[in-house]
Amino acid sequence: MDADCLFCKIVTGDIPAEIVYDGEGALAFRDVNPQAEVHVLVIPKRHVPDVGALGADPEAGAAVLAGIRAVADQLRLPSYRTVLNTGGDSGQTVFHVHAHVLSGRKFGWPPG
Repeated sequence: MDADCLFCKIVTGDIPAEIVYDGEGALAFRDVNPQAEVHVLVIPKRHVPDVGALGADPEAGAAVLAGIRAVADQLRLPSYRTVLNTGGDSGQTVFHVHAHVLSGRKFGWPPG
């Protein structure tokens, strides 16, 4: 855990969040600034800064993917978009890897 990380503090319960899924290695909670009707963040419970580091941690990566599926199943999402930003220029503002699960509206392509 990173004592200064917002998402690590959510994992430990020091900061409250609306939890949607609590699995063995991942946690999912509603985004405080939703960009769609459904906007849930899925994070590994241990601190991993970005997708590159997540790729080097197969256990945490599998936990995040299982969390995404669990959120989609639990919320009965027929269609959803998953976004992982890496680095400040992409829009990553919390440097604890997190997958955005978005649903409830039509999404355009290309994104951004």
